Amino acid sequence: MFPARDIVLLFTHSGDHYTVDRVAQEVSRRGALPLRIDTDGFPSEVSLTTAVEPGRNAVTLRTSSGEVPGDAVRAVWLRRLAPPRIDEALDPVWRQGCMAESVAALEGFLEGLEAAGCRFINPLGAGQAATHKLKQLRLARSLGLEVPRTLVSNDPARVRSFFERVEHRMVAKMLTPLSQSMEAGPSFVYTSVIGPEHLEELEGLRYSPMVFQERIDKARELRVVIVGRRCFVGAINASGSEAGQVDWRRAAPGECGWEPGELPQAVAVRLQRMVAALGLVYGAADLIVTPDGRHVFLEVNPGGEWGMLEHELGLPIAAALAEALVAEERLPRQPQPAQESP
Repeated sequence: MFPARDIVLLFTHSGDHYTVDRVAQEVSRRGALPLRIDTDGFPSEVSLTTAVEPGRNAVTLRTSSGEVPGDAVRAVWLRRLAPPRIDEALDPVWRQGCMAESVAALEGFLEGLEAAGCRFINPLGAGQAATHKLKQLRLARSLGLEVPRTLVSNDPARVRSFFERVEHRMVAKMLTPLSQSMEAGPSFVYTSVIGPEHLEELEGLRYSPMVFQERIDKARELRVVIVGRRCFVGAINASGSEAGQVDWRRAAPGECGWEPGELPQAVAVRLQRMVAALGLVYGAADLIVTPDGRHVFLEVNPGGEWGMLEHELGLPIAAALAEALVAEERLPRQPQPAQESP
């Protein structure tokens, strides 16, 4: 039997380790019981039950560790929600149907926990809604953050016109991620430079629009992790990497590394307000620091990676997440100015 409101569920997938382990350790230090749930193990290895009956709304979880009633769960960290692992021997139509049913059942289970008062990082619905890049850019501008000039289009003529307006300094990227990991898979699409030679090869836009932005000169790039009222800043300079100059993720191992970063207080406050306005507790923002010292906002990822900042710089991000998960009161929507120094 689990004590009431003592369990913190950590939702991830079977290939995820360092960050989940660190948060689990910090949750334990605060007197709560972390329980990891690999969502790719549902429904084959994890059992979820949601009951909606007269006078009874209950959720129950069963893993190899035993049965967990919903009223024993204090908080949920939605680190990753991986697709269910369904037997590939099934008929493709049945397999697709089983996957859809499993996703719907998992979502219903989580909604039941939220309805019962469990704390979520991030709150259900907010994470998905916050991923819209154009919404982010508009909000960032309204809060006083500088953003690159941006065009989203599948019209080659308008793309060529934008190329002229940004004086031939343009990059292309996607609105939505094809990968949820810092480790690029075969379908990962990096930010890429667009030159005059590419403007005659835009026929692919008839299949999908893309994001086109002015290319911003970089002195360094920042990954800013926001947890409630706190900001943790890492910096990287990939200018020495030919492949990583436009997108540091393309740099070869050893070409560049993370360093302690700094953020002006005004920029930190605007990022905190942005995360709160998106309904989030956690967000990982990417910014460019220009050679003349301007901070240009690119995006905020509700599930962005932070393990490299804790591992390489010692930033206590896992502790901040654990503190937010076990806190007695919900984090305020409008955080006060604060910044965490490395």
